[in-house]
Amino acid sequence: MNTDKTVSREKKSNARRPITLTPGVLARWPLPRPDIDGDKDERGRVLILGGASEMPGGIILAATAALRAGAGKLQIATPAGIAPWIATAVPESRVFFLPELKSGGIAASSAAMLADRANGVDAVVIGPGAVDEAALARLLRRLLPAIDGPTVILDAAALAVFATDPNILATMRGRAIVTPHAGELATMLGIEKRDVRADPLNAARTAAEQFHCVVLLKGSATHIVSPTGNIHISTVGNVGLATSGSGDTLAGIVAGLAARGAAPEQAAAWGAFLHGSAGDLLARRVGRLGYLPRELLVEIPPLMEKLSRMKVKAT
Repeated sequence: MNTDKTVSREKKSNARRPITLTPGVLARWPLPRPDIDGDKDERGRVLILGGASEMPGGIILAATAALRAGAGKLQIATPAGIAPWIATAVPESRVFFLPELKSGGIAASSAAMLADRANGVDAVVIGPGAVDEAALARLLRRLLPAIDGPTVILDAAALAVFATDPNILATMRGRAIVTPHAGELATMLGIEKRDVRADPLNAARTAAEQFHCVVLLKGSATHIVSPTGNIHISTVGNVGLATSGSGDTLAGIVAGLAARGAAPEQAAAWGAFLHGSAGDLLARRVGRLGYLPRELLVEIPPLMEKLSRMKVKAT
């Protein structure tokens, strides 16, 4: 008897059934809404950490997306060499200048200051626009254990830390979200990219359990798996979303929703659906190829409003 295969079959048979995200599903899972007289503090605070001189656009996209998703206050922490340009590009933000390494990375000596900033906000995004994965991993080893409270979204270069530190999120008690594509998840799990593509749901489930976080696995269908085993799948979106900057935009949307009070699983699911739906709107208006990630941003508020106003149909 092959025990491994028997256990695998039992795990799959006991696994929770995936829920495909639809407007109706989201109507029954409404986002937190601020009071009509609520102020910007009530809508939550976001901190975006990342950027490099080679890719300042990533952090700009993520930061702007967080505001488009409804966050009330925005902070950006980025290398000193590009910080003035970032501040000009996102005038709604408060920008912190970080010590910069020759490689363009962020010095690990910033960890204590960043922990103080992170513990004063509701959601933190780490990774957009960063280029020095090794430097970012050194920073994360100091920073993540010191963060207590906000939802943390790890994206792009930040995901490389899992190859050497798979338990780095163990102390976060499920408050973290990771947003890999198939290649990044393969590196995180130490498997082949083709294995992730062959069974994305199982790969996402394995990562959620192993890394103690919500996994948002991007692809033609986006799989969102919680560490408790809940599974949501977003089938909206199109090939036009597979372009530079699209993932940064998604990470920012998720952060903005989390800052408003959405739990990590809900923020990831709603974020994936809004991102994909915005892509579908642009594909119909512009064409499936050639629309830009920054054009997704203006589509998010009306989509979010439309979905939030949907009535729950009686069953």
